[in-house]
Amino acid sequence: MQYQAVVFDMDGVIFDTERLVIEFWKEVAKKHNIPNVEHTCIQCLGTNRVRTREIFLENYGADFPFDPYRAEVTELFNTHYKGVPLPTKPGIRELLNYLQEQDIKVGLASSTAQHLVRDEIGTAGLLPYFQTLVCGDMVEHSKPAPDIFLKACEILNADPTKSIAIEDSFNGIRSAHCAGMTPIMVPDQVQPTDEIRTLAFHVMPSLLDVLNWLKTLA
Repeated sequence: MQYQAVVFDMDGVIFDTERLVIEFWKEVAKKHNIPNVEHTCIQCLGTNRVRTREIFLENYGADFPFDPYRAEVTELFNTHYKGVPLPTKPGIRELLNYLQEQDIKVGLASSTAQHLVRDEIGTAGLLPYFQTLVCGDMVEHSKPAPDIFLKACEILNADPTKSIAIEDSFNGIRSAHCAGMTPIMVPDQVQPTDEIRTLAFHVMPSLLDVLNWLKTLA
C-alpha cells in the first residue's frame, strides 16, 4: 500500500519524555509517601491532563491533591529542561528526513497541550517537518478515542485507512486502531499485551526499524 500520511505521537515516540516524567513523579511520590505511583503513571500514558487527573483521583481518592503534586513534577521538569532541547528517540530525524524526501505528509497527534507541543517541537528544530500539530486541548475526547488522529488526517487531507500512526502507549494504539489507521507500536515504557498486539499492525523495536520497513514498501 502507498501510504498518504504518517502521524506521530510525541511523548515516548519523538522525545524520551515518558521516562523522565515517571522519574519526576517518583521523586514527588517519595517526598509525599504516594504508593504505586509508577503503576498509576503508566495507566496515564497517552492521555491528556484531564484524564490523567481522573486516573490519579480514581486510584488515590477524591481528596488526592493532584494539582499541587503535578506542579511539583512540572517544576522538576522545567528545572532540568526549560528552554533546552528534550532528548529525542533514536531514528526520529532519519525517519522524518525520509518522509520528507518521499513527499509523505507528516502530522503529530499528541495528548500534550498545544503551547507545550509547539515549544518542545520548535526547540528541537523539528517543526518544519510537520504539516500539522493536533494537541490534547484541540479535541473534545482524549485517546483512546479516535478524535485526535481523525482530526490530524482531516487537516492533512489524508485518508485514515491509508495513513500510519506511530505510537508507544496502549491508549494511543487503541485510538489509532479506532480511527481506522495502520497503528505501529514502538514500545517505550510498556511492552504490548496480547490485546495491543492484535490492534497494532506491527510492533517494532525502534524508529529505525520503522524507517527500514517503510523503505521496503517504496
